[in-house]
Amino acid sequence: MSAVVETARREKDEYTDGADRPLGSYLGTLAVYGLTTGALVLVGRRLRDRAPSIGLSDLALMTVTTHKVSRLIAKDPVTSPLRAPFTRYSGTSGPAEVAEEVRGKGARHAVGELITCPFCTAQWVATAYAAGLVFAPHATRLTGATMTAVAGSDWLQLAYARLQQSAEG
Repeated sequence: MSAVVETARREKDEYTDGADRPLGSYLGTLAVYGLTTGALVLVGRRLRDRAPSIGLSDLALMTVTTHKVSRLIAKDPVTSPLRAPFTRYSGTSGPAEVAEEVRGKGARHAVGELITCPFCTAQWVATAYAAGLVFAPHATRLTGATMTAVAGSDWLQLAYARLQQSAEG
């Protein structure tokens, strides 16, 4: 076993080249994701004889909802208390969005990177949405429609602000 651990350490050192990259914590995060997804699949198979089909309307709701919820988790000022143990406020990054720097080491750093990156968070959100379609499809679609309306409203707010700016010269 010590040979495996030593090989893993050597690979980490070669990969990071001295940078502080929490590869072990990333591996733990991947394991949690894999185990959670596997458990959801097993429970879903026990409760249903087959997975629900995903039509274009479900895919559209899932896509827009994943985008909006991922940005809500990773960038919204109101959700900053949830990110605060893992981040440090560093300013604003766009309309109604904050910029934060990841802090800490190991698992704290890895979680900070996950919850401040909407691209990273999207995978978890989409997986949760897919699970919702298996276990509670009506509530999931209602939530998806709500978040899609919020995303559409955001885009209209941005378009309105841009039109105002261009009208003012």
